This record gives sequence, C-alpha cells and structure tokens, in this order.
Amino acid sequence: MNAIFLMLGVTACYTTTSLADRYAAHDAKISGNDFTFLMCASMSVFVACSLPLQEIRFELVWQSFAAVLLVALCKFLEFYLSMLVMKELSAFELKAWLGVNMFVSYFTEVIGGEPLRFTRLGCIAVTAVGLVLIVRSDKKEKPDRRKVLLPLIFYMLSKYGYSIVIKSFTPYVSSTMQLLPALVLITLVTLIKVRPAKIFRENKKGALIVIAVRVPNTIGTLLENAVIAISITSYSFIQPMVLVSLFLIGLIRSKERSATEMIGSIACVVGIVLFAVL
Repeated sequence: MNAIFLMLGVTACYTTTSLADRYAAHDAKISGNDFTFLMCASMSVFVACSLPLQEIRFELVWQSFAAVLLVALCKFLEFYLSMLVMKELSAFELKAWLGVNMFVSYFTEVIGGEPLRFTRLGCIAVTAVGLVLIVRSDKKEKPDRRKVLLPLIFYMLSKYGYSIVIKSFTPYVSSTMQLLPALVLITLVTLIKVRPAKIFRENKKGALIVIAVRVPNTIGTLLENAVIAISITSYSFIQPMVLVSLFLIGLIRSKERSATEMIGSIACVVGIVLFAVL
C-alpha cells in the first residue's frame, strides 16, 4: 500500500512537469541541449537542498562510480530525447508509448525470482491494449512517428535502464547519491555546448518555466526512487498513471477525443486500478 501512495505522489508531480515540458518543446522551441542543461542545473540545486532529509551513502568502490556514470547516461538520454520526441508527440501519447516498459519490467522481476501472477499479467495486458488504442487513435494532426521512432526507442530504454541501475547499485550507494553527482556531471558536460546567458536572452519565459517545474520534478524523482526500491514493475506503471491524469485533465477541459482514444483511456484506468488492488 505504501507503494501506491508513493506512486500517486509521483504521478501528481510528473503530470505537472509533462504539461510544462510539452510547452517547452513544442511552443517555446527549446533545444534538447538547452533543455537538458536547464533541467540538470536546476535539479542539482534542488536535490542538494534535500540532502538533509535523504540517506547519504557512497562506498568508495567501483560499483558506486559505475552507478553515477550509468545514471548520468540514462538521464541525459531521457532529458535530451524527450525534447526531440515531444516536438512530434503530445505528452499524452508519449506516456502511452512508455507503457511498453510495463511488460519488460514485470518479466525482469519474474526472472529475478518474483512469482508469476497471472492476475497481474492480465492487468498489464488490459493496460497495454488501452495504450495501443491510444497510440492508434485518429487525430486531426497526424504526428510523424517515423521521424521520432529511434529517439523514442532510446527514450524508453533510458527510462527502463534508470530503474535497473538504481535497483542494482543501491547496496553500494544510495539512490540520491547516484542521482545528484549524475546531474552535476550532465550539467558540466552540456555547459560546453550551451550559453546560459543566450538561453535567457532569447527565450526567458521558456527557460523560467523549465526551471520552475523542476521543483515538482525533483520531488517526483526522489519519490520515484523510493518506488524503484520496492518494485520496478510499480515504477513502470507510473507513466500510464500520468497518462490517466492527463486524460482526466483533458475531460475537464472538454478536449475532443476520438472514440478509440476514449476506449483506450478507460482500458488503462481499469488495468491500473486492478493492478493496484489485486
């Protein structure tokens, strides 16, 4: 039950950041390098401020340094590629695609020794059907998925890889101490290609929005790490939960949706709720 509350907290945080990041990519036209720098620089500060409340553990072994480098790679790919993908796909559809990680994460835990539960497998299948319907739903503006297919694949791999790294290396280094040095490292690397003064001069509003929403983003990431410690399958369900939140927001805003998208969204809700209670 603790995992459910943590997942709900992450969902609330990531729903906010998804809408803001879509604006940054599609409307503000912030580049991948600029976005990655702004995210990592601001998140480094916010994570550092949270250290008094976090477990600080870093053993001086090669596994700890490997964890930082791998987390840096995963986060760099996630931040950079998200800007490329969201120039074509909505935040709603992107979360639908991330549902693929549910199957991968679940079978990863089964291979690791977790018992195979057919009820949960059924819940994942129902959610997956809903996600497929959402992706295939008719839209007035057809995104060019071929243009973002390769970035999308690596984006999904980065999200999956992040959970595996955090889970695998936690015995050597706490999740926060994997994340913070990784964010600082990415900031320094991207600083080679970006000019902070130029970003604020040419796109001040977009840059400020990106920085502001890093507060809920940081909170969500720290809670997400706690979910990973419990189960990477539960972690993989966070993105479909964000999708459901975006769906409900769309209903409140009376956003037009096709019948296929509506059915797919309802299927996702059913699958996620059943997964939580079974």
